[in-house]
Amino acid sequence: MKKLIVFDLDGTLAESKAAIDKEMAHLFSGLLEVAKVAIISGGDWPQFEKQVIAHLPKDAKLSRLSILPTCGTKYYQYKNARWKKIYSEDFTANEKKKIIDSLNQAVEKSGFKADKTWGDQIEDRDSQITFSALGQKAPLEPKKAWDPDFKKRKKIKVILDKLIPEFAVHLGGATSIDITKPGIDKAYGMYKLRDTLKIKIKQMLFMGDALFDGGNDQPARTTGGDCIQVRDPQETKRVIESVIACLK
Repeated sequence: MKKLIVFDLDGTLAESKAAIDKEMAHLFSGLLEVAKVAIISGGDWPQFEKQVIAHLPKDAKLSRLSILPTCGTKYYQYKNARWKKIYSEDFTANEKKKIIDSLNQAVEKSGFKADKTWGDQIEDRDSQITFSALGQKAPLEPKKAWDPDFKKRKKIKVILDKLIPEFAVHLGGATSIDITKPGIDKAYGMYKLRDTLKIKIKQMLFMGDALFDGGNDQPARTTGGDCIQVRDPQETKRVIESVIACLK
């Protein structure tokens, strides 16, 4: 019997940078009634507030929800009626500069520099640097069309792996590349969940849309925990319904 259900965010619970819809909010709240839940994503804390927390019912059992922004490099829990940061694995100023310079170089060398962007392409999330090929504020449709098979980002990743081998490079979302310290990924987040919540990995179930090799959900598979690859939020809803039925 699973005691903790762990989710990716973009592409799994919601479309990229979008809020969860009413059906997902209802199902997610229902899941909190029967199990502890966690979300691990490349987004930073404000993204979780905007996409998920603000849309949950007022009576949702938030004390059962753990939030792990930036691929598990940060950890928030709901205690005493407020969200509390448990830890944050931040980069130094020199590390940030090297990563950003390398990102610019890799994109230029790959030949996949976007003709049009919406907002900044590179976002400093303190414990993670995220590159969004079309910009942080790009509409969903252009994002979906830019790199649906991940081929463009895989080429950029190959270049980055050579430029910054001391860091971990993961692909996620519709157009993004996430860079963290080595060993700081969704597997790291799951182990933190294990140690903090005292729940064994085998008692966890992880769901994500990027569990393939090189995807930013893939490290979750290395923990030995059960994982479910989902196509999109609609498929996630059906899986949540099944999980609720089984746990009830």
